[in-house]
Amino acid sequence: MKVTWVLPGGEDVVADVAAGLNLMEAAQNNNVAGIQGECGGSLSCATCHVHVAEDWRDKAGEKGEFEEAMLEMADGDVSDASRLSCQIVMSDDLDGIRLTVPT
Repeated sequence: MKVTWVLPGGEDVVADVAAGLNLMEAAQNNNVAGIQGECGGSLSCATCHVHVAEDWRDKAGEKGEFEEAMLEMADGDVSDASRLSCQIVMSDDLDGIRLTVPT
């Protein structure tokens, strides 16, 4: 299954991601610049902040209460499209998802 991260300069990083892997781990495995994941995916930082492309938002799921709180601390432009990539788990439904790494 494919995931595309759009970097701030416009470059795309495309990777095959196995089902069950969260997209922060997938970004780290593929050296996606701007995705640090300092807390290791424990929902206690916002260093894996991404913007989910509009046509993928419903499939990516709703933000939880703790995720919303962490996004308030995120660097970069926080919007309705904002998610913590550690909270998005790859599945067949997300094959082809596009995420933008905010500046």
